[in-house]
Amino acid sequence: MESVIWLVNRLQRACTVLGDHGDDRNLPTLWDALPTIIVVGGQSSGKSSVLESIVGRDFLPRGSGIVTRRPLVLQLNKTEQGQEDYAQFLHTGNKKFTDFFGSNLLSLWFSYQAMVRSEIQAETDRVTGRTKQISSLPINLSIYSPNVVNLTLIDLPGLTKVAVEGQPENIVQEIESTVRSYIQKPNCIILAITPANQDIATSDAIKLAREVDPTGERTFGVLTKLDLMDRGTNALDVLEGRSYRLQHPWVGIVNRSQADINRNIDMIAARRKEREFFATSSEYGHLASRMGSEYLAKLLSKNLESVIKARIPGLVSLINKNIDDLEAELDHLGRPLALDAGAQLYTILELCRAFDHIFKEHLDGGRPGGDRIYGVFDYQLPVALRKLPFDRYLSLQNVRKAVSEADGYQPHLIAPEQGYRRLIEGALNYFRGPAEASVDAVHFILKELVRKSIVETQELRRFPTLQADIAAAANEALERFRDDSRKTVLRMVDMECSYITVDFFRKLPQEVEKGGNPTASTADRYTEGHFRRIGSNVLSYVVMVSETLRYTIPKAVVYCQVREAKQSLLDHFYTHLGKKEGQQLAHLLDEDPALLERRQQCTRRLELYKSARDEIDSELWAR
Repeated sequence: MESVIWLVNRLQRACTVLGDHGDDRNLPTLWDALPTIIVVGGQSSGKSSVLESIVGRDFLPRGSGIVTRRPLVLQLNKTEQGQEDYAQFLHTGNKKFTDFFGSNLLSLWFSYQAMVRSEIQAETDRVTGRTKQISSLPINLSIYSPNVVNLTLIDLPGLTKVAVEGQPENIVQEIESTVRSYIQKPNCIILAITPANQDIATSDAIKLAREVDPTGERTFGVLTKLDLMDRGTNALDVLEGRSYRLQHPWVGIVNRSQADINRNIDMIAARRKEREFFATSSEYGHLASRMGSEYLAKLLSKNLESVIKARIPGLVSLINKNIDDLEAELDHLGRPLALDAGAQLYTILELCRAFDHIFKEHLDGGRPGGDRIYGVFDYQLPVALRKLPFDRYLSLQNVRKAVSEADGYQPHLIAPEQGYRRLIEGALNYFRGPAEASVDAVHFILKELVRKSIVETQELRRFPTLQADIAAAANEALERFRDDSRKTVLRMVDMECSYITVDFFRKLPQEVEKGGNPTASTADRYTEGHFRRIGSNVLSYVVMVSETLRYTIPKAVVYCQVREAKQSLLDHFYTHLGKKEGQQLAHLLDEDPALLERRQQCTRRLELYKSARDEIDSELWAR
């Protein structure tokens, strides 16, 4: 699997194109799982020179202050000998920055390098502006050459200790936070750059590496500027692992001097000069075989390949799991909609049916809520009927008053019929309150079930406009059903008032005079006992009617409200829906912007993972 680094390069490019930079915690990330080498160092540590030495090209922007303000994903791809060198940026598509190396047009070669450098600077400014701000959005640069090894490195902004003019006050913490977010990932290989003329104990790169990789398992230490150390001193204690031990050997580098850079000394000559330095050094000669930028590049390439091979099984497992998770979420969010009016109408009808099905389940017991309607009939209505103030209404004083007023100037002869009728009609009117209350209670429950059903209809969540229209149409229908139900139950009460059951009173025990006539004595006609018997008789009749209404009111409410809600809740909505044009239907299917954005994010991320799976499958099958 010699091309596994190429594989990771392709996956990283796919990540960049599809927006996976490892900085969005709301989506699964492939970027974090890809093994890569992170270059970490303070400003003026020689970090840029190390990268250019590894590449063998002079291409990075230079200057004072923070030059690297966006992560640079540098992908080195070894090509066959004799092939042309070129560079490509991901953001410029297939455009090749062609290297004229090997020709006599040396000025054009320098122009090529200047073009790459200018493009890095321009792409940085495009995102951050011409400020000193930094951004986590990476620049992806691939270099194809027979003079490089297969390797991927990410160059980060240099660590700094103070903010200078033009930089935000929190720049020190912001850069450190960005660097830490990269190197704390377990798949990251840390290339910690430290100048040899600086005490290793004060190295910002080593300090951060030690925090996230205390065992040194993932850290490669690089000492730069060995040729600039004070006379009589050397870095053998570091290079030989005595002063700060890592699990990987330290590598010393000799960078080009500023004078070499100013004279445009090319990297080929710089590498030759570096090899001569170690080969002829009395201090480092015994380490010459594992010093220098060429050795460092091969060491890193070999280690990166080893790490990638070890991570492939876990990477495949992660990709498959995230594909399943993303497809499940897209199923939950809903797939993209068709654009023609017929398909949109069909979609709306399907969504309405889904809502209606859930609503009916609430009523019929498949989901909770319908039982509350039974509670109105079984508890609330009987309690309300029992609490009606008949004791007060049929008090002795009120009965006497009602009977007396009903007789007018002519006292009743046998029984106070008009008094009875007035008392009964007045008592029966009390039933209007519990009847209307039952209608309103069921109406409230039905409205609540409509709200719950809309919330529970998963498919509707992405369409807030349609949700609102269905809710409005359903509630308008419930209002109509309530009006019909109220009229019906009040009519039932009025029916009881309008016709009094005579048989009930015929069956009452009659008062018999001593002479055997079924009439009350004149002396007894206006006594308390007489009025109490009247009140008792009226109450008995009212109780009988109450028992009747206790069962007929629920029947009327169910027939007028519950049954209608089950059968025709959205009938009016369907009628108006059939008259809508395509643009109006599309408006109903306007999606929640947050859900639309989430679906687009998941779709892009799913595309990334499927692309990654295909890349890995093709690589594995090729072997």
